[in-house]
Amino acid sequence: MRIAQPKPFFIEQGKRAVLLLHGFTGTSADVRMLGRFLEKKGYTSLAPHYKGHGVPPEELIHTGPEEWWEDVLAGYNKLKDAGYDEIAVAGLSLGGVFSLKVGYNMPVKGIVTMCAPMTMKTTDLMYEGVLKYAREYKKYEGKSETEIEKEVEALQQQSMPSLADLRELVEDVRNHVDHIYAPLFVVQATNDEVIDPDSANIIYKEAESEDKQIKWYEQSGHVITLGPEKAQLHEDIFEFLESLDWTV
Repeated sequence: MRIAQPKPFFIEQGKRAVLLLHGFTGTSADVRMLGRFLEKKGYTSLAPHYKGHGVPPEELIHTGPEEWWEDVLAGYNKLKDAGYDEIAVAGLSLGGVFSLKVGYNMPVKGIVTMCAPMTMKTTDLMYEGVLKYAREYKKYEGKSETEIEKEVEALQQQSMPSLADLRELVEDVRNHVDHIYAPLFVVQATNDEVIDPDSANIIYKEAESEDKQIKWYEQSGHVITLGPEKAQLHEDIFEFLESLDWTV
């Protein structure tokens, strides 16, 4: 049975807006529960999809960080165009990296990074993540195990040239973390199986923000927004957002 794929969302609620950013090979589903929680608390949220995400993996491998960054900027500008002058940004994994990049390129009220890498694995290991996404996507499409394995095998014969650019993006953002001055909340799962958890310490130590905090979640894995401590995470993010210097 084919299951509908997640779609980008724009939940308009209050005058305070939060740009929510998903991870590499993720979708808005990564942050939908957070968006719904913030809606109940009177916050507007917008979660774009990066090009090649939430679509067949055969499309994903032909996209790259430059296009994804354009999608992030388009999301930020969509909030601006809709009349939201004060925007915070929160992102998971690659979305956390993009949140930092937004933070030193655009005016933001505050930044939340969740399990954001400051180093990247080899491109071969990163491609394993693409193949995992491919299996899950094809399962959603309702394909049989035989069909899935055949199509994933075909993908294994290919590559994703932009993975080298993704490593460069992470390196570049790491080199600019000391350009971050906005209030910052660094979230990290202790049991992160995807990135080096020490990335959180790098972000926290190198950011120039006067108002910054870091919190470790002892029972969570990489996709912390969907993990066992998500309710606590929601409350902590809300508390951080409430501490910001909003004029609305």
